[in-house]
Amino acid sequence: MPTLRGFAEAVIRRLPERLQPMVRWRFIKFGVVGASGTVVNIAVLYLMQEFLLKGIEDFHVRLNYSIAIAITLATINNFYWNRRLTWRDRRHEVHHSTLYLFAKYVMAAGLSIAVQSLLTKWLALHMHYILANLLSIVLASVCNFVANDRLTFRKRRAKIAPSPAETPVPAPAARDDAP
Repeated sequence: MPTLRGFAEAVIRRLPERLQPMVRWRFIKFGVVGASGTVVNIAVLYLMQEFLLKGIEDFHVRLNYSIAIAITLATINNFYWNRRLTWRDRRHEVHHSTLYLFAKYVMAAGLSIAVQSLLTKWLALHMHYILANLLSIVLASVCNFVANDRLTFRKRRAKIAPSPAETPVPAPAARDDAP
């Protein structure tokens, strides 16, 4: 029986050759950062709900605030670490402000949240909702990774200088002393 690693390697070998290194290392870093964001999210949610916002009597109102704060801090955590770790090699290529990159990152995360929600609801029609959610998280993570790799932290294309044969030759200047 093949191991999980062997299965993963077989899947990676089926990808186009230029994508294989990216999937092997960058996606693993992305997963580690995502796991850290999950820990931040759960810890902040618990602290907000049980201690810091305890003064809010209505459980659902308190939960809404707790979730908003937890998601915000987890998103900031993930952006910071993805920028410093996952796409560190592209920092010199991205010539936008950090705020602009963060806005793009949040949009990619929003897309991934929508994919996860819709996919969970659809898959739950065919399997247990927990399994549907776990599968949706994995697929949404792939969507989030691709969106951030291609949009937020995209690699800039090198400008190719025209070859001497393609360089236009200037027309001779008109002379005033011509008859």
